[in-house]
Amino acid sequence: MKLSKQQWLIVVIMVLLTACGFKLRGQIAALPFKSMYVNAPDGHSIGIEMERMIKASSTTKLASSPSEADATLDIISAANQRMILSLSGGGRVRDFNLIYRVIYRVLDKNGVEIVPNTEITLTRILPFLDAQILAKEAEEALLVRDMQTDALQQIVWRLSAIKPSSATGQ
Repeated sequence: MKLSKQQWLIVVIMVLLTACGFKLRGQIAALPFKSMYVNAPDGHSIGIEMERMIKASSTTKLASSPSEADATLDIISAANQRMILSLSGGGRVRDFNLIYRVIYRVLDKNGVEIVPNTEITLTRILPFLDAQILAKEAEEALLVRDMQTDALQQIVWRLSAIKPSSATGQ
């Protein structure tokens, strides 16, 4: 079977990508727990999103209660804030600073802290124009959702770095 120049180029690119350790962004890190329970503030979507991320993991199962789990991820708080970043010469807002804070901890099945209270803070700048108020509201919601996803990915990556001996509480 003969390959054309274009097919050879594709094969070479595929070999180079696999050799450099390239992974698709959507892949989740392996968590060191067999099962995990997520405790999040009521009425906040962060708990649901974290459960989705854990379900996407091939190694960790989602527990329905803390007693059934090897570890409990306790999301203590998740809040977003909007602060004025800059004003125009006429005193009108030009930019907002969006801040998203998540505080979490991880407990083993005996209630011992594996990871103490840890805060993740993310910021984004939202340029603001009075003429585009509705569009800026939608953009703000999108940025907040993006910051939440980034915070959850950081939590997962930090949890995946836990050593197995400390993850089991031994």
